[in-house]
Amino acid sequence: MNSQLLLQTIANAGAVSAMYAMIAVGLTLAFGVMQMANLAHGHFFMAGAYTVYALYALHDWPFWFAVAGAVGIGAVIGLAVERGIFRPLRGDVVGGFIATAGLMFVFEVFMGEVWGWGHMRQVPSPYMRAVKFFGASVSFQRVIVIPFAIACIGGLLVFMRWFRLGRALRAVAQDPEAASLQGININRMTALAMAIAGALAGISGGIMSTIYAVTPALGGHIILPALIVVVVGGMGSVGGVTLASILLGFIITFVTTLVDGVTAMMVSVAVMALVLAIRPQGLMGHVVT
Repeated sequence: MNSQLLLQTIANAGAVSAMYAMIAVGLTLAFGVMQMANLAHGHFFMAGAYTVYALYALHDWPFWFAVAGAVGIGAVIGLAVERGIFRPLRGDVVGGFIATAGLMFVFEVFMGEVWGWGHMRQVPSPYMRAVKFFGASVSFQRVIVIPFAIACIGGLLVFMRWFRLGRALRAVAQDPEAASLQGININRMTALAMAIAGALAGISGGIMSTIYAVTPALGGHIILPALIVVVVGGMGSVGGVTLASILLGFIITFVTTLVDGVTAMMVSVAVMALVLAIRPQGLMGHVVT
């Protein structure tokens, strides 16, 4: 690998890490509050990408207005899933797992019927220029996802530490029964967690829609690495998931560049198995008792 390819790969790995972080942080936040995994979370990302395609590529909306629409769509879908699936199945981990697995196929079939099967929708980038990085050229569209991820995750951490609703979310994640006894509305907190998770998936899907081919299968391709990131970082740990996103983003990008994508996914699963063997709770998670 020559120096220019190395720098290019590092830049691409940074963008991939930022994307994984935004998706996985929302996923782990929802899990921490509800103690249930959302297998359809990658399809929130897909919905955000299709929203930008419909508004920006087809109807000439300004790109960032289309991304704002993707944020709204992601949040609304998150609220609908919380109200229609997670709230009725609260406490039934297996039921929630099966229900969201089924929802994955519902999303995929719906998008396939609406937008067509086998059609790869391309979203033109609003920024055609490239950023020079020590001699390597990196598309501006890949670069902007990094500050967006930093702003979104940093804003979430500030919200959860300094705002009353954020502290209520943390309380529900730590001990729902005690939080309820303190007057915190559990239903509102689970709805808020799913809305934030959906919004983060929507914004990442919207921004990355110009890089990935938008297809009905996009959500399925995204959810596996996102789940691996959450498991490696620690269920419910925003800091751990952010660290795992950087680690696995670089591993997957470098292995894909040097070998292929299938091998990269195999290596990431092996890393997950190794971490779980050493720390079953993940890098920064807590032991579940």
